[in-house]
Amino acid sequence: MFERFTEDARAVVEGAVEQAGRAGAASVDDGHLLLSLLAQLDQGAGSRAAFALTALGAADRRASIERALAEARRRGGLSQAESEALAALGIDVDEIVSRVEEAHGAGVLAGSGAAGEGGAGRERRGLMGRIGHLPFTRDAKEVLTKSLRIASARRDRTIGGQHMLLALTVRPGVVSEVLADHGVTYAELERLLFAQTP
Repeated sequence: MFERFTEDARAVVEGAVEQAGRAGAASVDDGHLLLSLLAQLDQGAGSRAAFALTALGAADRRASIERALAEARRRGGLSQAESEALAALGIDVDEIVSRVEEAHGAGVLAGSGAAGEGGAGRERRGLMGRIGHLPFTRDAKEVLTKSLRIASARRDRTIGGQHMLLALTVRPGVVSEVLADHGVTYAELERLLFAQTP
């Protein structure tokens, strides 16, 4: 599949690995793919994904997107919708997260922070840093697979960053929720990226 990736799509994947490494994560997830797409905006990337993110205003709301992803990580990966559903059952997710962090350290549910800095974690990250490889989570792999399916359905010969961005919007979960909350939906992306001109 990777032989079909464009240069910008490969840069997104490599950037996601860097994002995960900087965060001290043990694996690359779909959130890291989104952060990598956003990081391309800083590099002045002329990709179609960067164009779409800018046109939909996500470039201006990047800090808000990053905060929303960080907050979801802090909640152990629960989306806002899941947190609200639990609240309707009388379960205060913020209270639970606060208690867990009080007992085990800030960021423990996100896999970072005080609890994530133990010796075994440091040794593992150090080893991964030396060999330059972090595994991809099932969610991240599904995004890549969905990118291929989207490109194939459009009869595109290559997979670009725009296909990854589209895939991120259709997978249920935190990333698609955060994107939708910031005006980046599949329908809007498709309209922008693939609108037929008369």
